[in-house]
Amino acid sequence: MKMKAIKTAMIMALAAVTGLCACSSKSQKNNSEDSSDSKSIICYFSASGTTAKAAQRIADLTGFPVYEIVPEAVYTEADLDWRDSLSRSSVEMRDFSIRPALRDSVTDLSEYSVVFLGYPNWWNTHPTIINTFIESNDLKGKTIVPFMTSGGSNIINSEQKLREQYPDLTFGKGLLMNDVTDEDIEKWVKEAEKQ
Repeated sequence: MKMKAIKTAMIMALAAVTGLCACSSKSQKNNSEDSSDSKSIICYFSASGTTAKAAQRIADLTGFPVYEIVPEAVYTEADLDWRDSLSRSSVEMRDFSIRPALRDSVTDLSEYSVVFLGYPNWWNTHPTIINTFIESNDLKGKTIVPFMTSGGSNIINSEQKLREQYPDLTFGKGLLMNDVTDEDIEKWVKEAEKQ
């Protein structure tokens, strides 16, 4: 009789463990399906790592996939010296027709309807490599949602320039990532995905 009770207890324990494993597996599957079914992607350019951290923060909160916009020739510290009028970034930002080459010229964005587009603030706007990215990809019919990191400027000028340069594209409300809370980011993402 005692042996029968032990067997019954073991069978019940095994069934409980099997049930928990199945629930856990189903939950993990649903989570991975949610992120793979995502219609949003985060694309960003980061010269010093600051915008990369901002993009990763958004990804951590949303589960959206992340794509780094990488220049063919990586920017060095000397290239980024805004005090040097002959530095690479200074030259590019003086002549907004310059299009720095990308390591990967075309990105497959066909399955996404919302593209969160991140970049650092250069000379109170977006770096010209962002123009290269936009012009190298088919973004018609998608909503482009800018986000920017900055040492002090706001994102307003950049948003305005993007809309002026690309009147045929749809832009959502941008976000300056300085001092934003997780709640600010989540609210901004929800609003962007409604458009």
